[in-house]
Amino acid sequence: MDWRERPIRIAIQVTPQHADYAAIRETVQRVEDLGVDIVFNWDHFFPLSGEPDGLHFESWTMLAAMAEQTSRVEFGPLVNCNSYRNPDLQADMARTIDHISAHSGIGGRFIFGTGSGWFERDYTEYGYEFGTVGSRLDALAEDLPRIRARWRKLNPAPTRDIPILIGGGGEQKTLRIVAEHADIWHSFSNTQRLEHKLGVLKDWCEKVGRPTSEIEISTGVMTRTGGHVDPESLDRQYELGVRLFQTDTDGPEHDLTALRSLLRWRDSLG
Repeated sequence: MDWRERPIRIAIQVTPQHADYAAIRETVQRVEDLGVDIVFNWDHFFPLSGEPDGLHFESWTMLAAMAEQTSRVEFGPLVNCNSYRNPDLQADMARTIDHISAHSGIGGRFIFGTGSGWFERDYTEYGYEFGTVGSRLDALAEDLPRIRARWRKLNPAPTRDIPILIGGGGEQKTLRIVAEHADIWHSFSNTQRLEHKLGVLKDWCEKVGRPTSEIEISTGVMTRTGGHVDPESLDRQYELGVRLFQTDTDGPEHDLTALRSLLRWRDSLG
């Protein structure tokens, strides 16, 4: 699909921290009812902000519950940590959640968002080898073909070609992996940095022989004081080719001001 033909999609990351599960579940229902396209969580074992030992839940078990709870939205981790699970197991878990989400006559809705990992506390407290940035990226590059291969072997197969989202903007390794494997590339970039990174991604796509237009461009949205989005910034990123815009909400309040502002901007474009 030509990137100009892609529809705008709105995503929210409902972080699994600083709230009990009932509040998180209610928030997921609220955002689906508001009209978001995608709901994400994240794959960590401890809070990333606020009280370091505050309330926190595991990602994948929550995603399986989300598959049953929701009926329309796509969903997934933003992002899975490749280091925490065998790649074949990751593939099987993703396939299973894909099937759980395929009810009411709608196909699977799971997005396999993944990355190489970075939060050292997760590794040290759960007994994983932290390694280096380079070694973790190398492992991700090695494991993605195994994940795709396992999807081809599983019985039953996934209900669809599960989309792979890769997060990060490293120019030497991450964007090469994006060019080779991603259906969606996600970054947290301001407009100037995003324009530069898109140029690097285009170069990598040319090197691996893949059209850049095959990759949906996604970005985390920066908000202004009061939680509102900046329409001019969104307009500029849209012109660069961004079609998936993501915001987030934390417990315990789960403020949805930024999401509502983002939805109004989307709807204003007709």
